Amino acid sequence: MAKGMTKSQVVSHLAEHAGIQKKAAAAVLEEIANLATKETKTSGMFVIPGLGKSVKAHRKERMGRNPQTGEAIKIPAKTVVKFRLAKAFKDAVVPPKKKR
Repeated sequence: MAKGMTKSQVVSHLAEHAGIQKKAAAAVLEEIANLATKETKTSGMFVIPGLGKSVKAHRKERMGRNPQTGEAIKIPAKTVVKFRLAKAFKDAVVPPKKKR
């Protein structure tokens, strides 16, 4: 599979297309990440229009198995973060199949 862009490549791309310095583009990228973290932590959700949203979700306690011994174990409840892609983004990356 192809390798993704590095942070410096993303910063260079943003700087070039926005007509700003790389330092400013890096600051914007960093601030978006900080804002997403803060908002998801406090309100439970952060939306990036056209891309998707991060959502804080609670996972219930459940029973699982130790793969080494096969012994049943209790997996404790915990809070996780999920990222749900926007429909427009999904359709742009992988167009839906046409109905016959």
